[in-house]
Amino acid sequence: MRKIGMIGGFGPESTLDYYRLMIDQYRELQGEGSLPEIFVYSMDMYTLLHMVGQQRWDDLTEWLLKGINTLKSAGADFGIISANTPHIVFDRLESLSPIPLLSIVQETNKKAKEMGFQKVGLLGTSFTMRSGFFQEVFAGDNISVVVPREQEQDYIQHKLMTEIELGKFYEGTRKGLLEIVKRMVDEESIQGLILGCTELPLILTRDEFGITFLNTTKIHVESAIRYCLTDSTKLPAQC
Repeated sequence: MRKIGMIGGFGPESTLDYYRLMIDQYRELQGEGSLPEIFVYSMDMYTLLHMVGQQRWDDLTEWLLKGINTLKSAGADFGIISANTPHIVFDRLESLSPIPLLSIVQETNKKAKEMGFQKVGLLGTSFTMRSGFFQEVFAGDNISVVVPREQEQDYIQHKLMTEIELGKFYEGTRKGLLEIVKRMVDEESIQGLILGCTELPLILTRDEFGITFLNTTKIHVESAIRYCLTDSTKLPAQC
């Protein structure tokens, strides 16, 4: 069994969700009698947001790498980052990491490809929606990723930062988010929706409008547990 290292804190609510889902997924596959070994290093979400907001990509990479090195020193065999936004610098981080890293974007792309999607919508932080790193990965499998309008992106970002990231889940906000999704279904003909912020599955808890909501947290967790249960001799140098 491989030891899991998780960078958490981006934000605390999704970190809790990751841990709970990893335990549940492990028990589903292995039954009772054992549990996975998980190292969690909770880093400061506001430091992350400050660096991203200033586009300090080198500083962000170096800062996250310190977290990965801490997990390596603790005994982790591979790592995950329990958030989508930090994956803006995933390629840089992966090239420097002392342990294999499992990308939430790449794993979500695999799921979308498996489901036969050609066009999906993306909700997330403004940084995630505007940066293009999801689009770059998905384009490799000819899957188009569309984002909400600029005003809608501002609404999503505001609700994430002032409510959802703080563990506040209001019905009015849920309805507002779904109005954006409905417009994207009607006008953009999306076949699925990426919940590209790991807090979004905490408020958008089920599929709507006849399309699949791709819960990036759940997808990432399922992949992490599979790697956890993979024999070390079969684990690729980089995930």
